[in-house]
Amino acid sequence: MKDYHTNVFYSDEDQGYIADIPDLKYCSAFGATPEEAVREVLKAREAWLEAARANGKPIPRARYRPLIYQVA
Repeated sequence: MKDYHTNVFYSDEDQGYIADIPDLKYCSAFGATPEEAVREVLKAREAWLEAARANGKPIPRARYRPLIYQVA
């Protein structure tokens, strides 16, 4: 679980930063700074995993890696 990749990007539309975890569908968070967005998405990750466990849903392995980290 600690290996889930997190994307962080600025959203002009929202006027703030969005952090998301691609391996966990719909797991994202907003922050005024990149650091705040990451803090919030870590809370969202824990809530996502807790809800999956409570409902007997599968927890995906950490698989997503941006193209820059992939080896040909």
